Amino acid sequence: MKLQKNTRLALYSVLEFAADPARHIAASSIAERYDVSPHHLAKVLSELARAGVVESVRGVGGGYRFAANARRLTLLDVIQLFEDFDGRDERREGGDDTPVGRALATVLEEVDEMARATFATITLATMLRIVERHRK
Repeated sequence: MKLQKNTRLALYSVLEFAADPARHIAASSIAERYDVSPHHLAKVLSELARAGVVESVRGVGGGYRFAANARRLTLLDVIQLFEDFDGRDERREGGDDTPVGRALATVLEEVDEMARATFATITLATMLRIVERHRK
Protein backbone atom coordinates (compact mmCIF):
# COMPACT_ATOMS: atom_id res chain seq x y z
CA MET A 1 0.00 0.00 0.00
CA LYS A 2 1.29 3.43 -0.91
CA LEU A 3 0.38 6.30 1.38
CA GLN A 4 0.26 9.88 0.15
CA LYS A 5 3.17 12.18 1.00
CA ASN A 6 1.06 14.17 3.48
CA THR A 7 0.08 10.99 5.28
CA ARG A 8 3.67 9.81 5.58
CA LEU A 9 4.74 13.26 6.82
CA ALA A 10 1.97 13.17 9.41
CA LEU A 11 3.06 9.74 10.63
CA TYR A 12 6.74 10.76 10.77
CA SER A 13 5.87 13.93 12.66
CA VAL A 14 3.48 12.33 15.12
CA LEU A 15 6.02 9.63 15.95
CA GLU A 16 8.72 12.28 16.49
CA PHE A 17 6.44 14.19 18.86
CA ALA A 18 5.18 11.08 20.66
CA ALA A 19 8.75 9.88 21.32
CA ASP A 20 9.20 12.83 23.69
CA PRO A 21 5.75 14.28 24.44
CA ALA A 22 6.94 16.98 26.84
CA ARG A 23 9.40 18.46 24.34
CA HIS A 24 8.50 21.20 21.87
CA ILE A 25 9.93 20.45 18.44
CA ALA A 26 10.25 23.07 15.72
CA ALA A 27 8.62 22.23 12.41
CA SER A 28 11.88 23.20 10.68
CA SER A 29 13.70 20.48 12.63
CA ILE A 30 11.33 17.80 11.37
CA ALA A 31 11.36 19.23 7.84
CA GLU A 32 15.15 19.04 7.80
CA ARG A 33 15.25 15.51 9.23
CA TYR A 34 12.84 14.17 6.59
CA ASP A 35 14.08 16.43 3.78
CA VAL A 36 10.75 18.11 3.08
CA SER A 37 9.63 21.67 2.55
CA PRO A 38 8.86 23.43 5.86
CA HIS A 39 5.89 25.10 4.15
CA HIS A 40 4.47 21.74 3.08
CA LEU A 41 5.03 20.27 6.53
CA ALA A 42 3.31 23.27 8.14
CA LYS A 43 0.10 22.36 6.32
CA VAL A 44 0.30 18.81 7.65
CA LEU A 45 1.02 19.98 11.20
CA SER A 46 -1.88 22.40 11.00
CA GLU A 47 -4.23 19.52 10.19
CA LEU A 48 -2.80 17.46 13.06
CA ALA A 49 -3.31 20.42 15.41
CA ARG A 50 -6.94 20.85 14.26
CA ALA A 51 -7.49 17.18 15.07
CA GLY A 52 -5.97 17.60 18.56
CA VAL A 53 -3.08 15.23 17.90
CA VAL A 54 -0.45 17.94 18.37
CA GLU A 55 -0.53 21.41 19.78
CA SER A 56 1.29 24.47 18.56
CA VAL A 57 3.32 26.53 21.01
CA ARG A 58 4.39 29.98 19.81
CA GLY A 59 7.36 32.05 20.87
CA VAL A 60 10.88 31.32 22.01
CA GLY A 61 11.28 27.62 22.67
CA GLY A 62 8.01 26.99 20.90
CA GLY A 63 7.16 24.49 18.23
CA TYR A 64 4.81 21.57 18.34
CA ARG A 65 4.30 18.89 20.94
CA PHE A 66 2.29 15.71 21.17
CA ALA A 67 -1.17 16.23 22.66
CA ALA A 68 -2.76 12.79 22.28
CA ASN A 69 -2.41 9.46 24.08
CA ALA A 70 0.20 7.24 22.38
CA ARG A 71 -1.38 4.11 23.86
CA ARG A 72 -4.75 4.92 22.30
CA LEU A 73 -3.99 6.76 19.07
CA THR A 74 -3.67 4.30 16.20
CA LEU A 75 -2.03 4.56 12.82
CA LEU A 76 -5.53 4.46 11.30
CA ASP A 77 -6.54 7.51 13.36
CA VAL A 78 -3.72 9.51 11.77
CA ILE A 79 -4.06 8.02 8.29
CA GLN A 80 -7.77 8.83 8.12
CA LEU A 81 -6.99 12.52 8.60
CA PHE A 82 -5.22 12.55 5.23
CA GLU A 83 -6.46 9.59 3.18
CA ASP A 84 -9.85 8.82 1.73
CA PHE A 85 -9.73 5.37 3.25
CA ASP A 86 -13.33 4.28 2.85
CA GLY A 87 -12.52 1.59 0.29
CA ARG A 88 -14.31 3.25 -2.62
CA ASP A 89 -12.33 4.30 -5.65
CA GLU A 90 -14.33 6.73 -7.76
CA ARG A 91 -12.15 6.22 -10.84
CA ARG A 92 -13.73 3.92 -13.39
CA GLU A 93 -11.86 1.82 -15.93
CA GLY A 94 -13.22 0.11 -19.01
CA GLY A 95 -12.96 -3.39 -17.56
CA ASP A 96 -14.57 -2.61 -14.19
CA ASP A 97 -18.00 -3.86 -15.23
CA THR A 98 -16.75 -7.23 -16.49
CA PRO A 99 -16.73 -10.41 -14.38
CA VAL A 100 -12.93 -10.16 -14.11
CA GLY A 101 -13.13 -6.50 -13.13
CA ARG A 102 -15.75 -7.18 -10.46
CA ALA A 103 -13.75 -10.15 -9.11
CA LEU A 104 -10.61 -8.00 -8.92
CA ALA A 105 -12.57 -5.24 -7.15
CA THR A 106 -13.74 -7.78 -4.57
CA VAL A 107 -10.17 -8.87 -3.84
CA LEU A 108 -8.90 -5.28 -3.65
CA GLU A 109 -11.70 -4.35 -1.24
CA GLU A 110 -10.69 -7.27 1.00
CA VAL A 111 -7.04 -6.13 0.92
CA ASP A 112 -8.11 -2.61 1.86
CA GLU A 113 -10.21 -3.96 4.72
CA MET A 114 -7.28 -6.01 6.03
CA ALA A 115 -5.03 -2.93 5.83
CA ARG A 116 -7.61 -0.83 7.72
CA ALA A 117 -7.95 -3.54 10.39
CA THR A 118 -4.17 -3.75 10.78
CA PHE A 119 -3.70 0.02 11.00
CA ALA A 120 -6.51 0.15 13.57
CA THR A 121 -4.64 -2.26 15.88
CA ILE A 122 -1.24 -0.56 15.82
CA THR A 123 -0.94 2.27 18.34
CA LEU A 124 1.74 4.92 18.36
CA ALA A 125 3.16 3.30 21.49
CA THR A 126 3.62 0.07 19.53
CA MET A 127 5.23 1.98 16.65
CA LEU A 128 7.64 3.69 19.04
CA ARG A 129 8.77 0.27 20.27
CA ILE A 130 9.31 -0.84 16.67
CA VAL A 131 11.28 2.36 15.93
CA GLU A 132 13.44 1.72 18.98
CA ARG A 133 14.23 -1.83 17.79
CA HIS A 134 15.32 -0.40 14.42
CA ARG A 135 17.68 2.04 16.16
CA LYS A 136 19.63 -0.82 17.73
